[in-house]
Amino acid sequence: MRLKLMRGKPQAQPDFLTVINLNQSVPANHPLRAIKRQVDGVLEKLSPLFDELYAGAGRGSIPPEQLLKARVLTALYSVRSERLFCDQLGYNLLWLWFLDREFSEGSFDHSVFAKNYERVLSADVAQLFFAEVYDLSRQAGWTSDEHFTADGTLIESWASLKSFVRKDGADEKKVRSAKGEDPGNPTVDFRGEKRCNATHHSTTDGDSVLYRKAKGKEAKLTFGAHLLMENRNGLCADFTLHNPIAEPEPVMALRQLDTHAKLHRGVAPKTVGADKNYHQKHFISGCREREVIPHVACKTGVKVAGLDGRTTQQSSYTTSQRIRKRVEEIIGWIKTVGGLRRSRYRGLERTQAWGYFVASTYNLLRLARLGAAA
Repeated sequence: MRLKLMRGKPQAQPDFLTVINLNQSVPANHPLRAIKRQVDGVLEKLSPLFDELYAGAGRGSIPPEQLLKARVLTALYSVRSERLFCDQLGYNLLWLWFLDREFSEGSFDHSVFAKNYERVLSADVAQLFFAEVYDLSRQAGWTSDEHFTADGTLIESWASLKSFVRKDGADEKKVRSAKGEDPGNPTVDFRGEKRCNATHHSTTDGDSVLYRKAKGKEAKLTFGAHLLMENRNGLCADFTLHNPIAEPEPVMALRQLDTHAKLHRGVAPKTVGADKNYHQKHFISGCREREVIPHVACKTGVKVAGLDGRTTQQSSYTTSQRIRKRVEEIIGWIKTVGGLRRSRYRGLERTQAWGYFVASTYNLLRLARLGAAA
């Protein structure tokens, strides 16, 4: 015998006022709860800094804590723009709860981000936020203070290759003519011309340089990005943007080791793993001067003083070479989920600030997973 069910009917949304408890709407085991607790703890430490940045009287602003939390959500949920984030914030209950905004408050205007680039969302504040997040992992005992991995990558600039013109203004007439034909997307023909950083620059983003990662790869307007990873759980210890021509990766690796040891009390690097690009005399000798053992992958047929069989035949060298591959996971997450494959801002400083927030979000996600596993 076939059982017949009564047809359910949809209920029209009421027009009168309803009360929503955002905290009860979020499940108790939601992974964002652990991240929120960590972020709230970091922002509480930074609260005295925010007090110095704002006047004691006047019209109230959007709380700086909400702007920094918005940065975390933007990276965590791969939101492509600040305008889109503000559009979705108005009806996303989970995001409103994370930002500690009432449902009746809704969203705020996207121009708030642009007005705070030089204050709350600056590279200095972003670096402090990143350092405090990393300190959380050190307090929990999930990071190594002795063993690290260094690696670099490239971040594409927001500028187009069409903006890469001669510094002496010889291409100005050509560009102006192309814009006259199609102002929105001009076609500028540079076929047969040799362009290099010595004679050309980008009129859109002067901080970017024309560079290629390796032979056979196409040259693009890029920033260099260098990472320092601790080897215990693969957390990002430092993330720095730089000029890849003026400051090569081996130079940045030594600088990050020095900066990391000064910034965090108790850090004393003993080993640093790296790929073949770091198999250079300057880097090996720099590590030896700092009493750091260079666990660097060796180029075939190339000998560098300070790195021989006495180092490469140790079991610790094999361990470092195995663990150093995890730095690619950080780079992959930052570029795909974090949306930093290509910069969404002009200039090195704003891109650096966004990079710190993306790297901080990666560490927060790792901390939440480590905490759940523990």
